[in-house]
Amino acid sequence: MAGKFEVYEDRAGKFRFRLKASNGQVVATGEAYENKAAAKKGCESVQRAAEGAEVVEASNA
Repeated sequence: MAGKFEVYEDRAGKFRFRLKASNGQVVATGEAYENKAAAKKGCESVQRAAEGAEVVEASNA
């Protein structure tokens, strides 16, 4: 089973998303959005940006 995005309402009434691995572990979380539709668009943006993205090491600044 592949991972999945979950969209949920936080305690402050904002909408967020989290990406869960197939084992249920949260591997990424999104920022707070004003509505559920915007949170879903955030998921879609992450999906598009991650497709084919390379992994690089960040330098310690």
